[in-house]
Amino acid sequence: MLSDNERKSRAALASVFASALLTLGKLAAGLLSGSLALLSEAAHSLIDTGATLMTYFAIRASSEPADEEHQYGHGKIEAVAALAETGLLIVLAAGVLIEALRRLMGHESGNIDASWPVFIVLAIAIVVDFIRYRSLRKIARETGSDALAADALHFASDLIASTCVMLGLIASAYGFSQGDTVAAIAVAVFIAIAGWRLGGSTIDTLLDRAPEGLTDRLRSRVEAVGGVVGVGSLRLRPAGGRIIGELGIDVPRTIPLERVTAIRQDVTLAIQREAPEADIVITANPVALDDESALEQVLLIAARRRVPVHHVTIQEIDGVKCISFDVELDGQMPLGRAHDIASALEDTLRAELGGAVEIDSHIEPLEVQELTGQDADPALACAIALELSALAAKGAVLRDVHEIRSRVTSQGLVVNYHCHADPTLTVNEVHEAVDSVDHGMRRRFAEIARVVGHAEPPGH
Repeated sequence: MLSDNERKSRAALASVFASALLTLGKLAAGLLSGSLALLSEAAHSLIDTGATLMTYFAIRASSEPADEEHQYGHGKIEAVAALAETGLLIVLAAGVLIEALRRLMGHESGNIDASWPVFIVLAIAIVVDFIRYRSLRKIARETGSDALAADALHFASDLIASTCVMLGLIASAYGFSQGDTVAAIAVAVFIAIAGWRLGGSTIDTLLDRAPEGLTDRLRSRVEAVGGVVGVGSLRLRPAGGRIIGELGIDVPRTIPLERVTAIRQDVTLAIQREAPEADIVITANPVALDDESALEQVLLIAARRRVPVHHVTIQEIDGVKCISFDVELDGQMPLGRAHDIASALEDTLRAELGGAVEIDSHIEPLEVQELTGQDADPALACAIALELSALAAKGAVLRDVHEIRSRVTSQGLVVNYHCHADPTLTVNEVHEAVDSVDHGMRRRFAEIARVVGHAEPPGH
């Protein structure tokens, strides 16, 4: 299957040959008959031939990919070619109109000899122009080509103009001496109208006018995408057969980066469904929502500053929001540096939360280096497993202790285990039971540095 650029190039090249042949036919018929209208049409077709040739080269140039100097591609070359065609049409219309008015005002009108070869040439021109108009308009719509759309408009005006010329020649043949001149005026008017319409659409493209109604349609599509809480700036402009632009969307700042990426992909799909030719750069802007809780704000700001926090406590006392939390920092870090980090986090939270707020942080050591370890002695590992099971059974909350791993490290024993708990219990209730086992294990084995218990519902 041919690409859009190949289809456009072939259509433009075929149009060049057709225009050249019609120009020669109209010129010969005009000279044979002495018809100003037909000679005007020959001149029009000559300009069309040059314009179509220019269209061909413009399409080839516009298909070149983007480079460092033309980062949005070369699509506007087609619009520049169409604008040049507009100028040629206006000049031709003015010349034909001046000559026609001169003849109407009593100057020499010339002898019109409308023989049958002239009508054959006009009939062929009308048929060819109709076929070219339908074909080029179809390809221009499918590929978004400004230059081919300009050519299609030309050939529509050619079809009408050739019809006017034929009517003028028929009128002259039946004794209406100024029929050809009136037809020439009609040709000039149609050429001017075609140039005006083409110039308007071309200037819109060069001035980056967004396609009518597309901005509102895309905005509605994007606003309906899940996760998008608002649509900011949306700028569109045509570039050859494409629509390029920038879009800013608002997303909740509390969601993870992976979710933001997924939202952008959903927005891209929504845009492609509405406008497949659109190539839009999407920027996601994180915003604070009205229903964002104080806990979400604390965790979000701490994560942005890369400061681990836990045990966040939030109270409301006499209209003052009281917030406390634990900050985990390198245990080998000097207290002065650690205090600066915690204080900077507190200051950021005060600025973010605003109003009356009381913030206190507790600094805890964070083990940042990786520990090298090995499995504990089998006898010690067995004793640890028996004690874990006994402590779990004593609390009556945890059961089925399994996947017990005991490792010896430079910092002491590290014990990991899994256990089951009733899925209807609260996190607080299960956490208290795990903590109780942790404390019991430390009392029984002084060499333990860390106990990690993973509680899960049965069947997991």
